[in-house]
Amino acid sequence: MMTIRKLGRRATRAALALSAFATTGLALAVGDKSVTDLPGGPKVFGYNLQPAVSEIAREQRDLHNWMLAVCTLIFVVVFGVMFYSIIKHRKSVGHKAANFHESTAVEIAWTVVPFIIVVAMGAAATRTVVAMKDTTGADLTIKATGYQWKWGYDYIKGEGEGLGFVSTLDTAQRDLSEQGRPAGQDYLLKVDNPLVVPVGKKIRIITTADDVIHAWSVPSFGVKQDAIPGFVRDAWFLADKAGDYYGMCSELCGKEHAFMPIHVVVMEPRDYTAWVDKQKKALAAAADDPKKVWEMGPLMARGEKVYVANCAVCHKPDGKGAGPVKPLDASPVVTDKDPNAQILTVLHGRVPQGMPAWQGKLSETEIAAAITYTKNSWSNHTGQLVEPSDVVAAEAK
Repeated sequence: MMTIRKLGRRATRAALALSAFATTGLALAVGDKSVTDLPGGPKVFGYNLQPAVSEIAREQRDLHNWMLAVCTLIFVVVFGVMFYSIIKHRKSVGHKAANFHESTAVEIAWTVVPFIIVVAMGAAATRTVVAMKDTTGADLTIKATGYQWKWGYDYIKGEGEGLGFVSTLDTAQRDLSEQGRPAGQDYLLKVDNPLVVPVGKKIRIITTADDVIHAWSVPSFGVKQDAIPGFVRDAWFLADKAGDYYGMCSELCGKEHAFMPIHVVVMEPRDYTAWVDKQKKALAAAADDPKKVWEMGPLMARGEKVYVANCAVCHKPDGKGAGPVKPLDASPVVTDKDPNAQILTVLHGRVPQGMPAWQGKLSETEIAAAITYTKNSWSNHTGQLVEPSDVVAAEAK
């Protein structure tokens, strides 16, 4: 038999659990006043779809609402009849159970009626589904490549053709997460390089991936398309309102899945043209001559920026790594007098181990700078300087 002491302990635990539940419920009801709705992104206590800024997204919303109404009506009718019958014809008021067998009319009714409902719902959705896949006549084509854990954007066709960059979670956001201090409307949604497109133009997004399956998703545009290694998929959107819009990788892609946001800036055409001109000038100014001979100081400064933007997400700012990611601090490959092993690893990656290939994504100068930085940071005091020409030579092998 259960003792009084055991009953007391259980009652105490139940009271504590009830108190915690009530406190949590009160906190949720009151809400954190420092956090407000993010325009183009999630809402505080949001229970509906995000505001639509494309025709496809509006059609999706209308279909969702209409089908929800149909399902709710079916629910009310079916359960209403069921509970009415249970209460009205219960045994306690003198009703006796009827004894009957199958009815052809009932069999036909409960087969034909659901069939008609399903066909009607499918017919209503077909137009939107077909339109979602029609990527013809795009004004701008952009390739979105998923990496663990960032997005690479390449402007393939249209105004801005030739531009390309990598979009990574802002390092300050990661610091807030690691410190357990979520803050700001755009917490874990702020990136260093957002995707920029013009308003009122049809944008075709080609998706693929370099390592595992990702998914490019922006709810306000009504777009969600898987990015699969070795395959090419496409989707499109036409935003009819300028502003900032947010999404996330929507396919579980590894331990950093929650740190792979999507930020799209929709600009007026004239502002977009100015942005393209600015990016092309910056691209031309940043074009590195791989024949240039660098000194340690400038190359280390350049390497720190490259490392923080591209490598610190996995290897950590202190080079200690985490989990299966090997540390760079005191690494035999990094401290080796022969830099070729590290250069080849950075160029070609170690895909099974999760190390991406950086050849073609970073310039020879950026790769040389990052390697030089790792060879002379933390406890690595090798004094070695890797020139861009060393990387060029390794690429030729």
